[in-house]
Amino acid sequence: MHALKLFAAIAIPAVLAMPATHAAQPAYPAKPIRLIIGSAPGSGPDIIARLVADRLYQSWNQRIVVDSRSGAAGAISADLTLQANPDGYTWMMLTSQLFVASQVLPDLKFDLGRDFQSIALIGTVPFILLANPMLPAKSLKELIDLAKKSPGKLRYGSAGTGASEHLSGVLFTQLTGTNMLHVPYKGVPQSIIDAIANEVQLTYAVLPAALPHIQGGRLRALGVTPPKRAPLLPDVPSIAEAVPGYAMYGWYSIVAPTGTPVAIMNQVSTEIVKAAREPAFAERLKSLGIEVVAGDRKVLDAWRRDETKRISELVKVSGAKSK
Repeated sequence: MHALKLFAAIAIPAVLAMPATHAAQPAYPAKPIRLIIGSAPGSGPDIIARLVADRLYQSWNQRIVVDSRSGAAGAISADLTLQANPDGYTWMMLTSQLFVASQVLPDLKFDLGRDFQSIALIGTVPFILLANPMLPAKSLKELIDLAKKSPGKLRYGSAGTGASEHLSGVLFTQLTGTNMLHVPYKGVPQSIIDAIANEVQLTYAVLPAALPHIQGGRLRALGVTPPKRAPLLPDVPSIAEAVPGYAMYGWYSIVAPTGTPVAIMNQVSTEIVKAAREPAFAERLKSLGIEVVAGDRKVLDAWRRDETKRISELVKVSGAKSK
């Protein structure tokens, strides 16, 4: 009997302590989250990342700090993300730009499929072929004719070698039989600035970054890269209308380093999908030219598989792969 009482004296407090220990675990997120993007401030990914960060702050009352690390078409952001502890407090925005770069750039230290786990697919977006207003080409046909008359004279900017904007230009010259000089930058904003200054005559940029300059008359929109016209620019033709078979588009997603707790990734995915499906937030995205997908982890997994096949085929046909 004495032994039983002694066991009870030890066991009962231990059992009672278990719920308290469990309850002591802090709810996620317990501190600010770092969202690393591979594009410059003012770019499409930066704009979308900050919208998502502001919306999630309303839900969690924790800051999502957008950390812009442009360069190497987003590869720098991937390297940096993988240096972080996979504890759920470091995310990365995976975009079409980095996806293309992973197929083009040599000697990368990471593998997107192996090193990054899907969280959510936010949406897709068109790239816009922009021209300086001084360029004597007001249509795609006129641009093609001008490029053929002046091989190697026209210059187009992009976010860097291997970026989606670069591949957009390579695909255009391949399908039209033209020769234009590619000028790589560390980010789309600088490319846009130089297009406005006529240092380059053309540039490609996602619609959120391009729209203010189109509306302000600083740049002329000659075409959109998806097969269909963009709702925000109904008078701007798709490049495919003049160049059959042409198709490119951008997309925005959130991923985390492999090893991040599954429960945390599921929680983040649920919250981002919920936000993207809210009418007010969805309309904000649509006002920037984003076609909202609001896909969960499984949707993004499938999307990444399809894009790997599509982009690898495009890169092969275009000859854009670096040596």
